[in-house]
Amino acid sequence: MKRNKIGMDERIIVALDVENGERARRLVRELEGETRFFKVGLQLFLAEGFPMVDWIAGRGHRIMLDLKFYDIPKTVELACRQLNRRNITFATVHGNNNILDAAVLGAKDYSVLAVTVLTSLGNEELKEVRSPLSMGRLVEMRAAQAKKAGCRGVVCSPLEARAVRKLVGNRMFIVTPGIRPSGLLAGLSDDQKRTETPYAAIKAGADFLVIGRPITTSKNPAESARKIKEEIQKALL
Repeated sequence: MKRNKIGMDERIIVALDVENGERARRLVRELEGETRFFKVGLQLFLAEGFPMVDWIAGRGHRIMLDLKFYDIPKTVELACRQLNRRNITFATVHGNNNILDAAVLGAKDYSVLAVTVLTSLGNEELKEVRSPLSMGRLVEMRAAQAKKAGCRGVVCSPLEARAVRKLVGNRMFIVTPGIRPSGLLAGLSDDQKRTETPYAAIKAGADFLVIGRPITTSKNPAESARKIKEEIQKALL
C-alpha cells in the first residue's frame, strides 16, 4: 500500500472493539459497503482468535491487528513472525528502538505501526510518572524512533499528527485514533483525552482514522460511516 493510493473505502479503520464474533461479523456485513478496513484489538482477538482475522480477510478486507506487542526484543520478533501469512495489513507494537527493530525484523508481509502515546493519556498522567517531556515532545521522540527502526507508520493522536508528519515525512503512514465526529458520540462515556474531528485529523496529516463507538454504537453504522467519509473527502480536497 502506498500513501498516494489510499482509497476512500480504506480511510476509516472501524474498531471492532466488541465482545464476540457474532456482533463483529454483523458490523462487518453492515459496514463493508462503506469501508473495507477493520481493527481487531485485544478484546475481540481474545474472544475469537485468528478465525476472526481469517474471516474478515476472506471477505476481501484489510485488517489492523491491534495487540500492541511490548516485551523483550526477541519475544516481540518471534511474536511478529507469527503474524506473517495472516493477510493483515498493520500490526501495532509498543517500545523503544530495540523492540521496534525486532518487530520490523519479524514482520515480512505486513507493516509495523509504532504506538507513540495512547490517546487515553493526558498531561496529568505524564505528571504522575514524572516524565521530563511534554506530551508533544514524547510523541515526537517515539515517532523518530519508529522512523529510525524502519516502521511503516505510527499511531498517534490527531493533536500530534501535524508535528509527526513534519518529522517522519511523506513515506510513513499516520494512523489516528481519538476521532470524535460532531454529534456521533452523544450520550456515551468517553475515555479518550486527546481527540479531534475527522476533518481536522486529515488536514493535520493523518492517513487513516481509527473509529469505533461513533460508528459501531450508531443506530445506522453505515450511514454514520458515510457521513464521516464525506468529511474526510472535504479535508482531502
